Amino acid sequence: MVAVDPLDAYSRTVSSVAAAVTPHVASLRIGPGAGSAVVFADDGLLLTNAHVVGSAQAGAAAFTDGTESRFDVVGVDPLSDLAVLRARGSTPAAAVLGDADELVVGQLVVAVGNPLGLAGSVTAGVVSGLGRSLPVRSGRAVRVIEDVIQTDAALNPGNSGGALADASARVVGINTAVAGVGLGMAVPVNATTRRIIGALLADGRVRRGYLGLVGTPAPLPAPVAQRTGQTSGLRLVEVISGSPADRAGLRAGDIVLSAGRKPVTDAQGIQRQLFSEAIGIRLPITVLRNGAMVDVITVPTELVAS
Repeated sequence: MVAVDPLDAYSRTVSSVAAAVTPHVASLRIGPGAGSAVVFADDGLLLTNAHVVGSAQAGAAAFTDGTESRFDVVGVDPLSDLAVLRARGSTPAAAVLGDADELVVGQLVVAVGNPLGLAGSVTAGVVSGLGRSLPVRSGRAVRVIEDVIQTDAALNPGNSGGALADASARVVGINTAVAGVGLGMAVPVNATTRRIIGALLADGRVRRGYLGLVGTPAPLPAPVAQRTGQTSGLRLVEVISGSPADRAGLRAGDIVLSAGRKPVTDAQGIQRQLFSEAIGIRLPITVLRNGAMVDVITVPTELVAS
């Protein structure tokens, strides 16, 4: 038997993902700016970053097979850093979307985009961390994008809006930021992202409830885990002064166990309950504080990005 070089297996995986994903990633030209986008529907819909689009209403997309098309901006959501575009002409078929909630730290990921104007560039790395927080600003409003994927796959200007794919060539993230050398960030593709896309397609914007808290996943003490049946919660690292969370009595250091009577193990557990239908409606939250369970009632207000 002939031993197989592990690097060869790794290379085959990366090249296979690159071949499958690259045709679905566009190079965008928007005024003096540039970026990337991913075709996610066969009727010419593309997903990119809001900061790539900015205030533009249209632009041009080019693909590695030579296809080019003008596009119109359907909707922009600066507070998730996502935007939906619609091509006026033909585009390649849609990429396969995965579910970032299934990722694990150490998993292989491949980034495809157009860094520094170099179309169809591919880099590879691993999922370095999950559940990261990435502050974004829209006007005077500042929001933290929760559950961001951290990767060491090299990202450079122009990668923004490109695809982060798993070893099965499923797009699990939209590359969004370079936080430092060997430190890239991607907005996850998951159920919450799909709701944002749906809102952008329907209304061109996303209405959200606002609580004013920032949290990170945290393990629960064994007795609490046995009592609740869950192993982790969301530790609040900041509660914005004067926010609905603050007025309800939530505090930094609290560990959120449930919201709306549903278990919370990460930021998505709260964020998925803060779309338009939650605005002005009582939202019960249970937290662990100093070893005791405390119930509070919050009332989300509308998040105004201005």
